[in-house]
Amino acid sequence: MTSRVETDDDCEMKGSMWVLDQKLDQPMDEEAGRLSNMYKEKKFSVLLLLRLAYQSLGVVYGDLGTSPLYVFYNTFPRGISDPEDVVGALSLIIYSLTLIPLIKYVFIVCKANDNGQGGTFALYSLLCRHAKVKTIPNQHRTDEELTTYSRSKFHEQSFAAKTKRWLEKQSSRKNALLILVLVGTSMVVGDGILTPAISVLSAAGGIKVNHPHVSSDVVVLVAVVILVGLFSLQRYGTDRVGWLFAPVVLLWFLLIGGIGMFNIWKYDKTILRAFSPVYIVRYFRRRGMDGWTSLGGVLLSITGTEALFADLAHFRVAAVQIAFTVVVFPCLLLAYSGQAAYLMNNTDHVVDAFYRSIPESIYWPVFVVATAAAVVASQATISATFSIIKQALAHGCFPRVKVVHTSKNFLGQIYVPDINWILMILCIAVTAGFKNQSQIGNAYGTAVVVVMLVTTLLMILIMILVWRCHWVIALIFTGLSLVVECSYFSAVLFKVDQGGWVPLVIAGAFLIIMYVWHYGTVKRYEFELHSKVSMAWVLGLGPSLGLVRVPGIGLVYTELASGVPHIFSHFITNLPAIHSVVVFVCVKYLPVYTVPEEERFLVKRIGPKNFHMFRCVARYGYKDLHKKDDDFEKKLFDSIFLFVRLESMMEGCSDSDEYSLYGQQTEHSRDGLLIGNHGNEASLNVDTFSSVDSIVPVRSPMHINNTVRSSERASNHTDSDEIEFLIRCRDAGVVHILGNTVIRARRESKFYKKIAVDYVYAFLRKICREHSVIFNVPHESLLNVGQIFYV
Repeated sequence: MTSRVETDDDCEMKGSMWVLDQKLDQPMDEEAGRLSNMYKEKKFSVLLLLRLAYQSLGVVYGDLGTSPLYVFYNTFPRGISDPEDVVGALSLIIYSLTLIPLIKYVFIVCKANDNGQGGTFALYSLLCRHAKVKTIPNQHRTDEELTTYSRSKFHEQSFAAKTKRWLEKQSSRKNALLILVLVGTSMVVGDGILTPAISVLSAAGGIKVNHPHVSSDVVVLVAVVILVGLFSLQRYGTDRVGWLFAPVVLLWFLLIGGIGMFNIWKYDKTILRAFSPVYIVRYFRRRGMDGWTSLGGVLLSITGTEALFADLAHFRVAAVQIAFTVVVFPCLLLAYSGQAAYLMNNTDHVVDAFYRSIPESIYWPVFVVATAAAVVASQATISATFSIIKQALAHGCFPRVKVVHTSKNFLGQIYVPDINWILMILCIAVTAGFKNQSQIGNAYGTAVVVVMLVTTLLMILIMILVWRCHWVIALIFTGLSLVVECSYFSAVLFKVDQGGWVPLVIAGAFLIIMYVWHYGTVKRYEFELHSKVSMAWVLGLGPSLGLVRVPGIGLVYTELASGVPHIFSHFITNLPAIHSVVVFVCVKYLPVYTVPEEERFLVKRIGPKNFHMFRCVARYGYKDLHKKDDDFEKKLFDSIFLFVRLESMMEGCSDSDEYSLYGQQTEHSRDGLLIGNHGNEASLNVDTFSSVDSIVPVRSPMHINNTVRSSERASNHTDSDEIEFLIRCRDAGVVHILGNTVIRARRESKFYKKIAVDYVYAFLRKICREHSVIFNVPHESLLNVGQIFYV
């Protein structure tokens, strides 16, 4: 099923056609009034777009905007020997800002968002929908019917189709794509550590400029205090203080732009010749290898560009584009040009170029705004880190951690306590360990350029599979991007021993954690898939399942969206009783940003009706949070009640018909009970499937979510007896049965596999949160079933 989102052009075209159709029938005054209303709506949409552009300044551009604090110092860490070098460096900065943030990200990469969501995993989710590259094969055909599961179709002989088949052919290619995504994610986490360190330390350095007698240790202490306060306030979220972000960052941009204009006018107007690329060539000829390695400092002028894409969630692409082209880009150009003009006459002030170029009369106000802007920039990067960890968690690539929503209005604003304190400790260690901007800048540049390279490589597949561009266009984009980014990458390699090793170590540690956890997740799923129980075995047990059926409902949690899990047979083999109603619950994350509430649950009956066994699959997107459903259990039961009620309305449709004696597929199984929510109407469709264990969506009307007891008892349908039975069982008690699966490496396994499985994965599993905590299961209703398997 293909879902297509109408563009603004489509809407305008439809509107124009509507006008042409109606003009012959409507009086002129009615037509004039309608056109007047259209004009007002268009004017309102423009004002809304400008408002969003203003708000995006505080969330999206804080990191990019604070770069003028430290760029020139990291470009010339050994001082300036020739004033003409300043012109060449400025020219490099100008064209770096133009090629990477402006052209590549703002006007190309931002369009590759997943329904407004940006970041590495958003690109990966898009690819997972357009090709079967997900390493956990838990997709189901009904997932593609979601309204948020939008994807394109292409001709079987097209280059996109050939690329898709090439990706899907071997599992090694899927793993390579996943590792590429994990590398980018790990570097974003490193970015979340280094951005607060260099931004706050650079801002706090202004104290020493105005008071030279203050030691560097005092500056570091002030920076550490600010960082501790910043991370301590994360648990309150940005919703309460977020309204301050946009005015602070806007004031910051206006200040650095105004100071830049003042410095150009006061010190050297000829600095504007740096807009000619000729000075880049002269710069490299004059400085040679030193000029090439200085690209690592120039690279810092575009840091925050990846955060721009990752923090795209709450703003339209057009708003982000307007904010960058109207405010951010010109103000940054003026700021760097003003600093360069000042340095042309004060080459010995390169260490604190930004603060020394500020007019004395406004020094302290600018210092306060700079510190506030550094905090805002750090906040945006930390929030982006939380978001990408949440996305990795949803894709089964990160250990289970607590995720807290800090805002009722914005789904994307989350707080991850465990990650927050890890970031704080590492950030303070980096700040106190290096104590200067130069080495932190080298580390920062390494993290930034690797994330850019990962985005470029993912964009190749996005352009081919999602946008269906001609391979020549994708090649041109890739070639131009790699020329620029590989130049920066080669420059930062020379500084690995000067601080560039920090993000590599941090990213390496997070990469190992994520890949090992994902490996264990895949193996655990494969174990459940291959050891699931056949329907012949379940049917052979009879209605009582060969045991005593005690009152109550047993919710058996499983990762399988089809089939009876091994945990169930393990449970009933070791215990003499099972509940009167058994529901297999699968909480599954899909490669979509969100799953609408009315499309969340899939309900299916397993076996004949007198078995009282059901399957319920709860689907979530990578932005959704399972614990957000405080009444998850109630919604689950409401979905089952609705399924039973509507099942009886399907004449001659018995779900048990689809199971043969041996649990194989029957030729024409009819289980497609599709309930659509259209206002107060419910439409019923019977589809023909051929699956042994199909699941069907239940989209419950809004009034179903209210109290159901009275309406269920008053039901006139033939299913009233079963619903009464289900209600009695629910009132008798609900028990949550969770599998506690332990993975061990086989004796003949290689040593690195034993280390990964028996030590790393076992340690991560021990320290991560239990499933019962994630599912918010009360301890008195919890039953763990342990099992061990070897890989």
